[in-house]
Formats: sequence, structure tokens, C-alpha cells
Amino acid sequence: MEVDNDHIHFLIKSKPKYSVSQIIRRLKKNSTIQTWKYYNNILKNYYWNENVLWSDGYFVCTIGNISKETIQKYIRNQG
Repeated sequence: MEVDNDHIHFLIKSKPKYSVSQIIRRLKKNSTIQTWKYYNNILKNYYWNENVLWSDGYFVCTIGNISKETIQKYIRNQG
């Protein structure tokens, strides 16, 4: 994972039985719940108590013929 100004890069390995949208939905849902749980007093000043954190969209690509190490290096060098 690498955090940039307005987005986050993740390298995720998953089982083929899960669709990309299922993985993203679960990641966004669980991280929003946990973040609001621990930082409610701060976030409510910025999000008007709407318990949101993520935008609706996302971009996904697969590694293909590139090594995992190459992708990890790319992610580390972002931001």
C-alpha cells in the first residue's frame, strides 16, 4: 500500500471466486467503519457525520506478465 495526495495504491492478491467489485466494496466498507469508530471526533468536523470516507469510483488493473516485485517497486515510488 502507498498513499498519495488524493488516492491510495494497493497490491491485493485474491481468490478467483471474489470479483473485483466485491473486494473493493468490502475494503471500502470495513475501512470506513473502522476509521469512523476510532476517529469519529475528528471526522465529524469534515464529513458532517455522514460516515463516508471513500469516493464512489476506483481503478483496477491486473499484473499480467509483470512480476510482483516490479509492481511493489512502482507502488513504493508513488507520491
